[in-house]
Amino acid sequence: MCHQTVGLIAGELERRGIATTSITLLAEVTRKVRTPRALFVDAPLGSPLGRPDDPELQTAILRAAFGLLTHPGPPPVLVPFAGPA
Repeated sequence: MCHQTVGLIAGELERRGIATTSITLLAEVTRKVRTPRALFVDAPLGSPLGRPDDPELQTAILRAAFGLLTHPGPPPVLVPFAGPA
């Protein structure tokens, strides 16, 4: 899905009281639309969870993204993915 669209939808959901988090591959777009909470993953477009057949990496990315829901904020929060723990 388009990074801009996801950011705009997330912003509207947040204004209505629903916490959101997302994974982005394009930090510059995410900054411009002020997505409330996003995890930047340095991966090719189309691979937001990293390499195929790497469940350890994919799980780490998802945990990091969900972890942003408790980030002290305030939004927007854009955090680079640091790798599996």
